[in-house]
Amino acid sequence: MLKRKKNLVETTNDGGENAIQNKEIEGLSQGQIVRRRFVRHKAAMTSVFVILFLILAVFTSLEMKIGPLKWRGWWKFKYDELLDLRTEGCPEGIVGCPTLSVVPKFLGGSGMHLGMHPFGQDDIGHDYFSLVMRGAQRSIYVMIVIGILGGTIGTVVGAISGYFRGWIDAVLMRFTDFIITVPSIIIGSVVGYHYGNLGVGFLAFYLGLFAWTGLSRLVRGEFLKLRELEFVDAARVAGASNRRIIFKHILPNAVGVIIVSVTLLMSGAILLETALSYLGFGVVAPDVSLGSLISQYQDSFTTRPWLFWWPGLFIITIALSINFIGDGLRDAFDPRQRRRLTKKDKEQAKVQAKIAAQSE
Repeated sequence: MLKRKKNLVETTNDGGENAIQNKEIEGLSQGQIVRRRFVRHKAAMTSVFVILFLILAVFTSLEMKIGPLKWRGWWKFKYDELLDLRTEGCPEGIVGCPTLSVVPKFLGGSGMHLGMHPFGQDDIGHDYFSLVMRGAQRSIYVMIVIGILGGTIGTVVGAISGYFRGWIDAVLMRFTDFIITVPSIIIGSVVGYHYGNLGVGFLAFYLGLFAWTGLSRLVRGEFLKLRELEFVDAARVAGASNRRIIFKHILPNAVGVIIVSVTLLMSGAILLETALSYLGFGVVAPDVSLGSLISQYQDSFTTRPWLFWWPGLFIITIALSINFIGDGLRDAFDPRQRRRLTKKDKEQAKVQAKIAAQSE
């Protein structure tokens, strides 16, 4: 009898927790539910603020010109401006050390301040803060272009392949398999070798043409599943064209998988650009990227490690932020995900379970 009552309480307790969760989303649209779940993902929301702050700081720090519009930038030095090498306050034999200080005076430091060159200077006198900002601009630009281009191609190829099946599916997927078998770093090296000197825009464009394969297979799988559901049959009976069924009926239901995959694609894109620039096949001089800065100053790691730390820190921060955002979107779009209940919610569920058990 006691065992039966215990099982009843546990079952009712689960029902109380589910009732609390169901009550929270009652009357909300699917978009509102996804938005609420994403906002509650602390790591994802923190990453959103971090990546927005980085993009804002990076693209407003240096002089920019877009058509007739020109932005001077809030930082005082240009990335290609030669300055006198700083020796004040540097260890013996070291030049261009950073002026950034984050240790307060009451802790024995020199106080919190940026100084003239917060990230230091390179071998010939360039302000390293300007170089890192310029490199981050190029790397983020490549990441965004590859994400948009690769996401568009992968979505279209996967949608067509999964919806029509048959010989269309066979041709598209065999071509996709062929691209997948070639390592991305080799494709990127060939592309970078031939088109890297044409500018970062051309490099990002050509890399995006080969970055869609994984996404296309995921979209194809979603379309193979969704095309067999009742709402697609209803659209066919109503006389909807294949184009309308794909883009108006099936695609909105697969948007969760697409968004998550694109964020992960963008994270991989910035790492690919870093690897290519490190090998000398990415962004070429006089322009810079975060990967090229690491490659150029890797030998200075023991004597002037800040030349290696700052580009690496930006790469890690951007890649991790994009990954956390992708994790948050995946959890938000997954209907099987359940919110972690607070202590108050659990107590409320236990009270409801006891009331239900006593009524039995």
